[in-house]
Amino acid sequence: MTETNELRIAVIGAGPAGVYSSDIFLRQLKKLGEELGLGTAARIDLFEKLPVPFGLVRYGVAPDHPSIKFIASALEKTLDNPDIHLYCDVEFGKDVTLDELLERYDAVLFATGAVEDKPLGLPGADLDGVYGAAKFVEWYDGYPTGAREWPLEAEEVAVIGGGNVAMDVARELMRNADDLKERTDIPDNVYEGIKENKARVLHLFIRRGVAQAKFSVQELREMEKLPGVQLIINEDDFDLDEDTIEEAGKDKLTRQMVEELFTIREMAEDMEDDGDVDYEGNTADRKYYVHFNSAPVEVLGEDGKVVGIRVEKTETSADGKMSRTGEFEEYPVQAVYHAIGYKPATAPGIAYDERHAHLANANGDGRITVAAEAGADGADAAVEVRERLYATGWAKRGPVGLIGSTKSDALLIVTNMLEDLSKAAEGGRVAADRDPESIDRLLESRGVKPIDFAGWKKIDAFERAEGAKEGREHKKVIDPEQMRALAHA
Repeated sequence: MTETNELRIAVIGAGPAGVYSSDIFLRQLKKLGEELGLGTAARIDLFEKLPVPFGLVRYGVAPDHPSIKFIASALEKTLDNPDIHLYCDVEFGKDVTLDELLERYDAVLFATGAVEDKPLGLPGADLDGVYGAAKFVEWYDGYPTGAREWPLEAEEVAVIGGGNVAMDVARELMRNADDLKERTDIPDNVYEGIKENKARVLHLFIRRGVAQAKFSVQELREMEKLPGVQLIINEDDFDLDEDTIEEAGKDKLTRQMVEELFTIREMAEDMEDDGDVDYEGNTADRKYYVHFNSAPVEVLGEDGKVVGIRVEKTETSADGKMSRTGEFEEYPVQAVYHAIGYKPATAPGIAYDERHAHLANANGDGRITVAAEAGADGADAAVEVRERLYATGWAKRGPVGLIGSTKSDALLIVTNMLEDLSKAAEGGRVAADRDPESIDRLLESRGVKPIDFAGWKKIDAFERAEGAKEGREHKKVIDPEQMRALAHA
């Protein structure tokens, strides 16, 4: 048995939250470790249930985001660190338990992300042709256990949601397959599926007004450049009162978003004036309607299938409060996609805060608690913190915020972890089993074969080689068995 004196940290989830937290922990330890009596040496073992790392960046964001390559490259550089050990294809709760981790690690950090949709909750939500965004995103991103085919027979479709995922879904439904293939790493089944997509009319419904949407400027700019697509807006939606304009101007990102939406309004006017064309002036064969202040209230069906959607006009005050008008309109559609939020994953043995949709943690500081903070009646309840257990990213705060929020979270949680470790006995080194190879023996005894960083590099090299054959930078492998074969070759 080889004992080491380094701090030992287990991180569950190798998406952005897990990787950033690992990097920040090592950096902060080098900076503050001596002062805190912890030393500066640590080993971080990063466990990921999928055969490959990067989570949301690889499997939760549309493939045509130009920033993906940059973020994935930065995450990969972080993983190429001798103090970070990648264990892909190892599922927490199935291949290794919480008690087994606590025996071997001084602290366990959950960065488990989100994989499920929040339910739509409208009459007709169970009709054939109603889809949650998460499963559709899994399909077009080639998620290892996702669908391999997707029904794209609907000529008229609706997308519900006022955030970036809704924009991603709408954009992919309006995409030209050849254009998408040329600029992304989509696998063949996704290319063939989008090539056969019959959607010619899309309605995006946003419950609140122009100034209350949650789109990033980048998403809007990608929406502006869809070949063959005419953007159509309702000019009345842009008649903002002075209070709303003033409120939107207080926040830089909101102000930039609203300015970009006004640019889109002008584009839409030009597209119509020029004879129903796309952004390049070519005849458009698809129409993309953007409806603000529009709250879907029912999905309409016949014979168990979607035939339309009923929408109520709303009004939104400057402070973002929405009120209903009692005015309804129906639109013929044969498919409805809802992107109204994700539900972060649960973790075996960890309490879950159903009300806020995240792992139970104290006052949002990332320290895992024995129960959610509020009791059944919604009143605040005193909660006990569970030592050595932490959460970060969406597991900590719920499904809100982008990469910037994830980095801020990581710094906060790492600060709390270091503070707690410094107070623990023997400079935070509390795990009974300090043999770094103990986890490998445990997994081997169960027939679990982790994919390490070198294994991931083999998969990545194959994907790059396959892409090069078609003049592309990358082409995703989607079969988990093929990934394993490549990694272990």
